[in-house]
Amino acid sequence: MAALKEPVKIFIVQALACRDTPQEVVEQVKQEFGVDISRSQCECYDPTKYSGRNLSKKYVELFEATRERFDEGLIDIPIANKYYRLKQYQRQLDRTRNVKTALKILEQAAKDIGGQFNNRQEMSGTNGVEEGQTKAEVELEIKKLELQKLQREVNPPEYRPPEEDYKLVLNPDEEIPNEPIL
Repeated sequence: MAALKEPVKIFIVQALACRDTPQEVVEQVKQEFGVDISRSQCECYDPTKYSGRNLSKKYVELFEATRERFDEGLIDIPIANKYYRLKQYQRQLDRTRNVKTALKILEQAAKDIGGQFNNRQEMSGTNGVEEGQTKAEVELEIKKLELQKLQREVNPPEYRPPEEDYKLVLNPDEEIPNEPIL
């Protein structure tokens, strides 16, 4: 066993008090301090385990104080607690290399904390739904927009953007032409 410095010991005790597994703590110590320790050495800093029965009083008190503060926010079922879930989301986010998975984790975390996570943009102005509008006013606005659309279809504008010249509309029973359309 390697002799550990005081900050590493405190880190291990606090991580174990926050109900991290010894394997997770070993990985965290490797990341944070660059020190390799074994799981059994890590367990020696948990006074609730047999291997931690000889832990010094200072570390036992630190463990109990940290566990008490950690448990204040927790109930009997950890997954039912927001802090526990957010901690798990953060771990998964740190491990993933996939962008889609990371976005899903972020979306779930945002939903968990009560926020709305979406890519929709709220419209404002004359076409958007303003605050305080009644249902009848909203329906009237929709009717106006539908009327404008129909008017554009019946009386198309004189100017058409150039990309519309290249659009090809096919009916369901037609095939794509082999020769260019001029």
